[in-house]
Amino acid sequence: MSTDERIEKLEGQLARVRWINYCLIACIVLSSGGWFILKSIGPETVWAKSGVKEIRANSFILEDENGKLRASLAVDKDGPRLLLYDENEKPRVGLSVPKNGPGLMLNDVNGKNRASLAVGNNEPSLALFEENGNLRAMLAVPKKGPRLLLGDEIGKPRAGLSVDKNGPKLLLCDEIGKPRALLKVDKAGSGLGLLDKNGKLIWSAP
Repeated sequence: MSTDERIEKLEGQLARVRWINYCLIACIVLSSGGWFILKSIGPETVWAKSGVKEIRANSFILEDENGKLRASLAVDKDGPRLLLYDENEKPRVGLSVPKNGPGLMLNDVNGKNRASLAVGNNEPSLALFEENGNLRAMLAVPKKGPRLLLGDEIGKPRAGLSVDKNGPKLLLCDEIGKPRALLKVDKAGSGLGLLDKNGKLIWSAP
């Protein structure tokens, strides 16, 4: 191979090296520019300017910096449901919209339901529970009028207060939930009745 041929071959190799260097420099410049844009205006802004207006999915899961479950949003056959979890991944708040109406659920540190607010069949109600799940108090507003129910430590109803079109009523029950005393005020006046364990009236006034 002559000297001229060697020089020509060397110049060709140098040209290819220069072309590769130019490509590498262009890639670095483009990458740096993209990083600067994302750093400056944020990925949310880039996404918003891309023309995308909505995201469609059946569920979303949110985790904290430690990878623990903190929130979930899902839709199933019963309707949409949002759950919020504490640092121990226990469900503490639940919001759902089933067919009969929306509901809000509040749980304790053990994940047990302690309070619930619901609007089922257009009748709002508030229920409070013990840690063992027994109902201790419920306030409801059905079509007939508001009602307040109080239960004992085992969930038996012991007292009920209601107001309907005839007037207010107070009902007291024994340990097995049987009505034993009734106090009411209606158009005819006030009245008090006492009942035995079988529900038979044994005394009344007036």
